[in-house]
Amino acid sequence: MALVSVLDVVDDIRLDPDRLGHLYYQLGEQGAEDVVCRAMEELAVRLADLDTLYRERKLEKVARLSRSLIAIAEQIGMIGLARVAGDVSYVAKTGDLPALSATLARLSRISDRSLTEVWDAQDLSV
Repeated sequence: MALVSVLDVVDDIRLDPDRLGHLYYQLGEQGAEDVVCRAMEELAVRLADLDTLYRERKLEKVARLSRSLIAIAEQIGMIGLARVAGDVSYVAKTGDLPALSATLARLSRISDRSLTEVWDAQDLSV
């Protein structure tokens, strides 16, 4: 009989709160909130598109789209998400589907938690 192990995955969510603070200083409350909301919406759309492209095995497009996530994530201080998006882009270029699947799963976990963290940090900075 085979033993099954359940792994409890805990990903480090890395945010740069100074980036949000800088946005608020530079753009004011309303301007910063607009930028953060647009960035979060764009991240959500692109993450959904990544999933579709992966299922269609369009790996070049996965690599390109994940690279585009980096600038958006960095703009609002999601440095962990930006790093993993870079990992997805790299792995997509290698064509290693199991590694890409794992890296995309990690991106999904980190994006969910990062979006919540940024939203909470935004509430605290007001």
